[in-house]
Amino acid sequence: LLGSNPEIEVLNVQLPLPARACRLVGQDSLTRYYEDEAAKVFEPVRAELNKVGFQAGEAFLVGEASDSIAAEAEKFGADLIVMGSRGQTALRGLFFGSVSNGVLAKFKCPVLMLRDKAAPQSDALKVGIAVDGSKYGRAAVRYALKHISLFGTGAQFYLINVVSDYAGMALPALSEEEVLELQKDEFNEAVEPLRPLFAKAAVATKEICLVGNAGDEIAAFAKKKKLDLVVMGSHGYGRFKAAVMGSTATRIAATGDVPLLIIRQA
Repeated sequence: LLGSNPEIEVLNVQLPLPARACRLVGQDSLTRYYEDEAAKVFEPVRAELNKVGFQAGEAFLVGEASDSIAAEAEKFGADLIVMGSRGQTALRGLFFGSVSNGVLAKFKCPVLMLRDKAAPQSDALKVGIAVDGSKYGRAAVRYALKHISLFGTGAQFYLINVVSDYAGMALPALSEEEVLELQKDEFNEAVEPLRPLFAKAAVATKEICLVGNAGDEIAAFAKKKKLDLVVMGSHGYGRFKAAVMGSTATRIAATGDVPLLIIRQA
């Protein structure tokens, strides 16, 4: 996903020490402390990059993480932000200040969220593109097709939409056939506008209709099919709204280990 000859910057953001401690130690000592703490982070990262022949600039900032990352990403002109996710649930992320949620709320460039899953050995990735019928899902599809070379020659694409489980809703009794017809209509409404985009790009895709909670079902499908990546659009909710609205990206990060490439609408 880095393309050829990427320009990489490694960024570490540290929380500021309490004001009283800062006054006691003095500015020079404080600066050396922050520099030493950043060096502890950068040393193993530098070794990992050197193993694969990448060189990277290094920067550290002191402040609130998501705001600091936003400022540095804009200064650097980042095309992609790569970060790890602890996999906290949306609600826990709200209370524990999940940086991932804060990042998604602030940035316009794509964000790649990683868990513990090992990097794929093949250049041809198995990619799921999650869509929900919104402009955010269309943005994810457009990005994937525009940057198709990032996924490798012979990449496999799954176009995923999760429909409602009408059987579990408080509706008048519906027959199984009626439920299936409703789900089929909902699926086609989300996917039909995207089919011409894949046809124009001459990219084959398998259409996948899942039923239930979007985050849980996509995470389960990714695990079953051993996907290398899930691409999806983000509404850019803030931490509180993501918790209340049940951000699908947050849910996938909490329940699965598949890397997520989050695309914001330009």
